[in-house]
Formats: sequence, structure tokens, C-alpha cells
Amino acid sequence: MIGVKIIALDLDDTLFRSDLSISKRTRNIVRKVMQSGITVVIATGRMPDGLLNADKLLGLNKTPGYLICGNGTLTIDSIAKTIINKAMLSPRVALAAFDLIDAEGFSVQIYDGNHIYVSRRNEFSNADYKLTGKKQIVPKDFRALLAEKGTNKIVVPADPVLLGPLEEILRNVMDSAITLFTSKPYFLEILPPACDKGAALARVAESIGVKREEVMAFGDSMNDESMLRWAGYGVAMCNGDERIKKAARFVTEKSNDDDGIAEFIERYVLAGEPLGAH
Repeated sequence: MIGVKIIALDLDDTLFRSDLSISKRTRNIVRKVMQSGITVVIATGRMPDGLLNADKLLGLNKTPGYLICGNGTLTIDSIAKTIINKAMLSPRVALAAFDLIDAEGFSVQIYDGNHIYVSRRNEFSNADYKLTGKKQIVPKDFRALLAEKGTNKIVVPADPVLLGPLEEILRNVMDSAITLFTSKPYFLEILPPACDKGAALARVAESIGVKREEVMAFGDSMNDESMLRWAGYGVAMCNGDERIKKAARFVTEKSNDDDGIAEFIERYVLAGEPLGAH
């Protein structure tokens, strides 16, 4: 067995199959990992109420571990659900980002409990409803709602072709005031500065005395980049974004629909096959 003490797992298109389920084989392999003493961390863009019981299916609700949610804006203990770290966009930055995005003609959405607040609906905002099951609400005054509630992140749902130029504008105007990346190709996410899955995973590892060389992380999208680059064993899914596959040290041979995580862990962590970078 290679020297892995933490395994971090993204959910959508990584641990989850396309139908948002977790295969029995994958569940069993993850449970074996935990029984061997390895700490498992879910690291997702979803918030705790949108995990679709992934933590319970893996047994994390009864085994010490961590849930990194909101792409690193919230970290909680997997059993007690105690908040370990939480980050919010400052009201000034959130409103400035909204004004800029709205002026460019894009929709904006934020999350609160079981609700997604959307400034205007489009086909891509509807995709988030299908992913999370959260109810969509279009408030009369989205800006006032944003100022009142605050948010940990802002999501811009739009055609991927149009999001590229918007991302460039936001980087030029807001610079270090935000963290910016795409999660799914049609979701551009705006988070507090220096806030991402990699930073959250580093804090978790430090808190339990684990070195980055002892961490394995799986992901498929650009919101996983920081985590895969930080971890000693950064593993991209073969079904993932081409950019993340280039950034990762390793790539699975099988997709999320074919037990890619289970096969990789079984071979290289549990069985101890030699692991060579791609």
C-alpha cells in the first residue's frame, strides 16, 4: 500500500455516476479504505444539504472524516457536522460582482438552504435544479436580497462560449478580491479570495498532522484544480475536463460511470501496484 493517509473525493462526475448514484462497488471500496485507517474527505461544490446522502452512503456519518462544501467555503466534521472553517464574500465584493455581471447581461444565482435564488432563469440555471433538486426562486429585487442575505459564492449559469470573455472581464476588474473558476463548463463560480478546495484540504491535512505527500485527491473539473495540484497524488477522472487531466499527476483508466475511483484505489492504494505518472 502506498503511503496515503487522506483521500479526497469530488462528487459530480467523479464519485457520482451520471445518474447521481454511487455504485455498490465504489461504496464498498471507500468503506475498505476507511477501515484501513485512511481519512476520507468529500470535497464538492455542493453545500451540506445538497450532498444527496453521499456521506451516509459511504458511512462518513459514522466514521471520522470531513466534508468540504461550497468549493472550499465551508468545512465541517462528517459526524457531528461541526463547522471547522467558513468563508463568505464580503457584501461590497458580492454586490460589485453582481453589478458587473448583470450589466453584461448574465444571470446570477446564490444558494440558501433548499433554495436557489436566481436573478433571471435560463436553460443553464435550470440545469442546477436538476442536479440539486433545490427550488428556484426569482426575487423581485435580487440585488437587495443579495445585500440582505450575503453569500459564500456567486454562480453565473451560461453558455460556456460566453463565460470565457466574462471570466476575463472579472479577472481584470476584480483581480485578487475574488477566487474565480468554472465548475461545470456552464457554471462560472465566484468565491472569497484565497478560497478553494486545495486550501480547504490543506487545512484539514494540517489539522490532523498529514503531509501533502500523503494525500490523494480525485476530481474532474477546474474547481478541482487547486486540490489536485496540492495533493501528492492528484488524480483526474478520464471523463474530466481536458485541462484538469493535463494539470493532474494521474488520470483514471475508467470513467465515473465505470467505477473509475474504485478501480484506481483498489489497484494502487489497497493492492499496492506501482503507480506511474501519466
